[in-house]
Amino acid sequence: MTHEAMEAGLQEGSAADADRPLRIALLTYKGNPFCGGQGVYVRHLSRELARLGHQVEVIGSQPYPVLDEGEGLDGLSLTELPSLDLYRHPDPFRTPKRDEYRDWVDALEVGTMWTGGFPEPLTFSLRARRHLRARRGDFDVVHDNQTLGYGLLGDVGAPLVTTIHHPITVDRQLELDAAEGRRRRMSVRRWYAFTRMQKRVARRLPSVLTVSGTSRQEIVDHLGVRDDRIHVVHIGADTDLFSPDPSVPQVPGRIVTTSSADVPLKGLVFLVEALAKVRTEHPAAHLVVVGKRAEDGPVAQLIERYGLEGSVEFVKGISDAELVDLVRSAEVACVPSLYEGFSLPAAEAMATGTPLVATTGGAIPEVTGPDGETCLAVRPGDAGALAAGLSRLLGDPGLRVRLGSAGRERVLHRFTWAKAAEGTVSRYREAIASGGPSTAGAQSRSATGIRRPSTASRAADPAPATPAAPAPATSPAPAPAISPHAASATPPAGLASATPPHAASATPRDPALANPPAPAPATPLGLASTTASAPEPASPPHVASATPLDLASATPPAPASVTPPHVAPATPVNVAPATASVDTPHRESRTTC
Repeated sequence: MTHEAMEAGLQEGSAADADRPLRIALLTYKGNPFCGGQGVYVRHLSRELARLGHQVEVIGSQPYPVLDEGEGLDGLSLTELPSLDLYRHPDPFRTPKRDEYRDWVDALEVGTMWTGGFPEPLTFSLRARRHLRARRGDFDVVHDNQTLGYGLLGDVGAPLVTTIHHPITVDRQLELDAAEGRRRRMSVRRWYAFTRMQKRVARRLPSVLTVSGTSRQEIVDHLGVRDDRIHVVHIGADTDLFSPDPSVPQVPGRIVTTSSADVPLKGLVFLVEALAKVRTEHPAAHLVVVGKRAEDGPVAQLIERYGLEGSVEFVKGISDAELVDLVRSAEVACVPSLYEGFSLPAAEAMATGTPLVATTGGAIPEVTGPDGETCLAVRPGDAGALAAGLSRLLGDPGLRVRLGSAGRERVLHRFTWAKAAEGTVSRYREAIASGGPSTAGAQSRSATGIRRPSTASRAADPAPATPAAPAPATSPAPAPAISPHAASATPPAGLASATPPHAASATPRDPALANPPAPAPATPLGLASTTASAPEPASPPHVASATPLDLASATPPAPASVTPPHVAPATPVNVAPATASVDTPHRESRTTC
């Protein structure tokens, strides 16, 4: 065969590889779309990847991902990787029974919770690595959705691509800024202790995807990831679902937002204060919040202070269709967040043609566009600026129509899930073509953060280009659809130190720990809504520490506010109860997440 013929054959083979369907493992430790932005991302991205002809296996833990079904989605499947589900409703922060423990990872999960930490990123990564190793050769690429756990530093059997929506260190700092008292700050620091692990892991990842240019810079600044390893792939809105419908009547004065009541990141306290100001000029103005109300938090205190009990309504348990109709019925949508890595609520509101008032926090301007053209933009954390923007839109029907139309056009051209899937596949193929390592980094690191030589560096002979599957004496058979979690009761080498002394066995040594004080349920970041923004962990629980640290939290103070000169009597909000019979899954209380 001539040299030219060989070269032509190689080119044809490369072209064929560029078009062949991929086998994708999509990992998500918290994948329910009704519990936060991570689930929204997984649901829509997996659907569009399957529509492109790829085989997509979503591997997730509780609350389990909800995936779409229908024509063209035969290649989409779910594998459940169960945890102990310690934050489930109605008994969050529960103590598992002895027979629930399966292995050392379960003990680690409980021990971390008992000491006020958030265990899920680490424990899910360890279970995922074990599952992927047992299925070596089943996938062309592994895509991690912001787990960033130590388990991903090990060999996962295929090139690794990771999405970081935004650094959770941003959430941590905002929580610390809002915390009052030493005890509360200690509780926040302990809850967010997993961010140290995420920093270490992120720096060693070969390929990182993120959702905005702002997030890209934050990842460089906060996590220390090299800029040349980060690629922006914008996510988007489901523009078929979130679309205008003239048959849905608008409710005069209705303002809608998707927010979590007691999370400083979301800025809801500023929106409630702004509503009190707006009602002096527009007495019919009222606010509908998609999310769960915290009865004794700062938002509830502000509502009582301003006499807004009948003018602020919290709704939860609504379907996708009901959510869309709610947004359509509003005269104005609002995103009051102090920071967002992207802001799905903004994109989805714009896609329905509802005019938007949004802050300039984080990446929100990347989504919403120029002030006065596709939205009204205001400073984050400024109730007066929010009030001015809301009053302007409520009083100008022509401006509402113009901004609503321009906003939808912006989303259609820039932010759709189909475009996101195409961009993501391009990055998959780059990772595969570059011979991307199936292990992140040249060295592995134990769960305590101590360096240890990688498998490759310990080997006496150079590792082959495609390593053979490991064959330990107790190696299990290839995993079924449900991961074999009890495959090994002994931690892998180098990870034994992940188990704290008090969690080394299934039965706690200290009998007092068997019945820890009942803490207040956590209010996780994000919302019980498919429109929740990019992924955030739960808010730090008020947990009495099993360590010498006193992690009991202090009651957060009511935020300072300015009482408006006059607040009109509250007008009952006419919000249809979420009792309609629909086929789509319903939003759950955030305590289930």
